[in-house]
Amino acid sequence: MELKQTPLAQIHQDSGARMVPFAGYEMPLRYSSVVEEHLNVREKVGVFDVSHMGEFLISGPQALALVQKTTSNDASVLEVGQAQYSCLPNENGGIIDDLLVYRLDHDRYMTVVNASNIDKDWNWLTRNNSMEAKIENISESTALLAVQGPLASQALQPLTSVSLGSINFYRFTIGEFAGIQEVVISATGYTGAGGFELYVPAVHASTVWKAVMEAGEPFGIKPIGLGARDTLRLEKGYCLYGNDINDHTTPFEAGLGWITKFTKHFIGSESLQAQKEKGISKKLVGFVMVDRGIPRKDYRILDRLGDPVGVVTSGSQSPCLEKGIGLGYVPKRLAAADNEIFIEIRNKSVKAITKKLPLV
Repeated sequence: MELKQTPLAQIHQDSGARMVPFAGYEMPLRYSSVVEEHLNVREKVGVFDVSHMGEFLISGPQALALVQKTTSNDASVLEVGQAQYSCLPNENGGIIDDLLVYRLDHDRYMTVVNASNIDKDWNWLTRNNSMEAKIENISESTALLAVQGPLASQALQPLTSVSLGSINFYRFTIGEFAGIQEVVISATGYTGAGGFELYVPAVHASTVWKAVMEAGEPFGIKPIGLGARDTLRLEKGYCLYGNDINDHTTPFEAGLGWITKFTKHFIGSESLQAQKEKGISKKLVGFVMVDRGIPRKDYRILDRLGDPVGVVTSGSQSPCLEKGIGLGYVPKRLAAADNEIFIEIRNKSVKAITKKLPLV
């Protein structure tokens, strides 16, 4: 299957990015080194092309009804200009996808879904749209830039009359940015370093990217690839779909009980309510390596007797801690912080310790 390209693919290639296949797209893995890019976001500011993400508009008098039926969080509490982290559960409570829900207007919402799940999510929403809300897939016509880091606000402010400092966490505004009208400027962040997401018409993606890079130059801005995006989110313990959550893991097992609200009925709510009452048998935990070693996805997790108790779902070397870190499901008895576990690395049992998230 031929890989899709984002509207910024040529810019990445011209910038010397190492391009790799990801979720059906050709995406930049890194421009320099993952560690350098990671630390640049933590200490200064970096810009990511995340235009591969999917966006659906849900509108009309029944828009909220469809969002409420299909998502685990309670979207009725959202004000216009507010966003919410949520997930699409299946009938068994497993996670079809995790997503963001934006309330754009009184009866108009935008959902932002993972690139690998665009078709799956679209089919799920349309199949469950018994109330006939209007759904529109705007993924191809929408580009998304994430400008992340403690200097993001200062770097971007010259490009807009919108007061960026007044956009609180999980809030957004729609305004003019870099001469482009109707840009959604939000502060949800997937790096834990602060910053903004810019949803722009795909035809203007290059214009906005160049403007951001120019405005950010005095602040040390750099383009950042998927490699550092992964290590940044891992340090904060943010789940990656397909690794840490999937159709067979539930929000309670993944530590996402806080986005599961029983103030309304939704698909899978009975299964999840039953699991909440019964309790979970396994839980996603963060851990830091005590001994030297880098945990990788699918490495076995062992208890102190050497018995396999789980697998690593995400793992890497933390540029901030300069140690191996990871996420993985373990039995509930080992899920509390400061428990000793072992990661099987090249047939050796390497000690790690469970930690409360975030890891950094």
